Amino acid sequence: MTNTTADRQADIDAIERVVATLEHSQQNELPEEFIGLFRADAIWTTAHGKRLFGRAEIAEFTRTVLPGAMRESTVTYEVEHIMFISPDVAAVKARGQYRTLDGEPTGNPTSPMYVLAREGEQWLLVACQNTEVLRA
Repeated sequence: MTNTTADRQADIDAIERVVATLEHSQQNELPEEFIGLFRADAIWTTAHGKRLFGRAEIAEFTRTVLPGAMRESTVTYEVEHIMFISPDVAAVKARGQYRTLDGEPTGNPTSPMYVLAREGEQWLLVACQNTEVLRA
């Protein structure tokens, strides 16, 4: 349980590392690293509306789509806001952008929302929605 400013900063740092690992696993096409970020009962809705229930379903989908996904592009994520719902639950708003291998933005940005829960000393993804931002 977080009781001090230092504890809260440590939680923020840990949550930011989860998002950085999510980015790393996608950029480097590492399905097992990606899957390991989710709690067993997690739910995830992809940017294109595919709903996945539980780590097993997330794993099956990820092992199918991630290998080869970054051959011609990459993706970046930036944490925009963290709201602690309780000491052990946080809602995280991020900004995602697919990029060319040269780093130029490509396609529409995404607006992920991640709900994370502390499990022991580890923060895990529990409920996630990644929404494509359509340009007006």
